[in-house]
Amino acid sequence: MPPASHTPREPELPPQLELAEIAALDHDAVLSEVELTTATLIDQHARGVTLETVRLTGVELSGSRLEHLRITHGALDGCDLANLEGRGARIASTTISHSRLTGILLPEAQLTDVTLRGCRVDLASFASARLERVTFEDCLLTQSDFLEARLDTVRFHGCDLTRADFRGASLRHCEFRRSDLTELEGVASLRGAAMEWPDIVALAGVLAAALGIEVLDAD
Repeated sequence: MPPASHTPREPELPPQLELAEIAALDHDAVLSEVELTTATLIDQHARGVTLETVRLTGVELSGSRLEHLRITHGALDGCDLANLEGRGARIASTTISHSRLTGILLPEAQLTDVTLRGCRVDLASFASARLERVTFEDCLLTQSDFLEARLDTVRFHGCDLTRADFRGASLRHCEFRRSDLTELEGVASLRGAAMEWPDIVALAGVLAAALGIEVLDAD
């Protein structure tokens, strides 16, 4: 079990931020110490966008392609990031609450000190990403993949991981609590994770199959 000191660090935000109105995102745009509320930024195509010390509430970024996106000290609440493509993104000291991340693509991304609470993160991809001190709390992660990802001190609490894919992933100091792991792929890659006993029992058949153990019928 990871020590309490390894929980994600919260973003450092001042009590008030300057309200900003943004109609579009340009390449290498930098938004710093601002607050965006109910902004519609759908289908944006921009590289190297930086969001630093920001609060986003009800912001729509669905369908956007934002390669090498940078978010540092951010608080996102009620945002729509569905089908956002963020290859090589760097997200640090950020909380994402009650937001929609269905189909988000974050291959080769790096997430450090990130907390996701009550979010839809289904059909998402974290392929070849690195996650360090990341917590998924009460999140829907069905059919999401962590293919070849590196997870260090990542916690899944009260999450639905039905048919999630961990093939080729590397886990260290990770934990699963009160989570649904039905039909999870890549069970053999969960070496290094900690689980509650009911979850282990529920996975018994899948674990046996991964180890090549045949199940005998009772005499």
